[in-house]
Amino acid sequence: MSDCRPLDADQAASYNPPSFARISGGQFTSVTTSPTLFRLAARFDDVGFSDIVNIRNRVMELRAGGATVYQFEGGEPYMDTPDFIKTAMVQALEENKTRYAPSSGLQHLRAAIAEKLREKNRIPVRDQDVIVLNGGMQGLFGSFQSVIDPGDEALVFSPFWTPIKDLVATCQGRTVLVPTKEARADGFEETLARYATPRTKAIYFNTPQNPTGVLFTRQEAEAVAKFARARDLIVIADEAYEDLVYDGEHFSIASLEGMLERTITSFTFSKSYAMTGWRLGYVAAVEPWMTGLRKATLYTSNGVSTPTQWAGLAAFNHDSDLLEKHRNAYRKRRDILLAGLNELGLHCDLPAGAFYAFPNVSRISADSREAADVLLERAQVATVPGAVFGPHGEGHLRFSFSTSLEVIEAGIDSLRRSL
Repeated sequence: MSDCRPLDADQAASYNPPSFARISGGQFTSVTTSPTLFRLAARFDDVGFSDIVNIRNRVMELRAGGATVYQFEGGEPYMDTPDFIKTAMVQALEENKTRYAPSSGLQHLRAAIAEKLREKNRIPVRDQDVIVLNGGMQGLFGSFQSVIDPGDEALVFSPFWTPIKDLVATCQGRTVLVPTKEARADGFEETLARYATPRTKAIYFNTPQNPTGVLFTRQEAEAVAKFARARDLIVIADEAYEDLVYDGEHFSIASLEGMLERTITSFTFSKSYAMTGWRLGYVAAVEPWMTGLRKATLYTSNGVSTPTQWAGLAAFNHDSDLLEKHRNAYRKRRDILLAGLNELGLHCDLPAGAFYAFPNVSRISADSREAADVLLERAQVATVPGAVFGPHGEGHLRFSFSTSLEVIEAGIDSLRRSL
């Protein structure tokens, strides 16, 4: 039997297509799939693969060689999906709730989401202003596809979650990076004005932020909203980490006056309910953006798995202190990691949200890739170079504290012995 396993990103990049033969008039004719004949669509020219894949490959190599690796490079909750959510999935299967659902999502789930958005996020949406999607990524993909035309520019606070640049590139748009530190020092309206051009169409507003853990305040959101209204811009808000806030309060920019009609807000079950592999998220938006989101969904996935949506409804309907327990567990991990990093001279601002620390590692190397290599080779501590998150991340490393307390403590001990 032939090996039909899919290629990974590295294999795909170096893949040399074979030649085939076909019968034409009784004769075999050579047909090549060489790049000289076939070319990938130009819209993918500026779309790359994740650098984090290469880091994971190195970790796997070290482990295969028998090394113990303390992994801080991950980006998903350390805990398992709660049992009541898994039970709801099983029940949905047993009740044969396995047929097509509306491509925008089950009405029961959309209604529950809309209620949550009105009460918790203060976003005045109706049921029809909600669409259920395959994770936060599909929500962001549909959002940018609905807003960005070729040549348009999107302002993105930096350091930033790297896939955003590629999502803009799939629209043949251009990402313009706005340093978050500069905005906080000089004022958001003034800073955004320096980077905006006549081609600016949207602002990507991620809070709490990946990779820094920065939480934008209400006052900062108001400044961004004022700028967006003045320039007639669209805000694409990414609130994946809304339930992981330790200092201050999460605030949804779409709740501000005059912002609902110009804001598309993306959420996910992944971080709040440890449902990363379930691929379940949702977006709140009004017209015309909802039409764009529906079209982008209809002609990609055409909706979310029906049993998965019933499990998501159980997550919303379950009355418990689950989210608070998770927050407290993450806060404890954050404080232990931050204390260790600062003790080692790897200065780190306290992340107010998400589950990442972003220390300055210039005492090891100003080149974050080199610093990551040093930590991995000397201390078997796996991190993500700050340069992955744009030029404003250089000189830093991203540590995830979404891991066990034992790994955090052992990783810090290994750093103490090795640095």
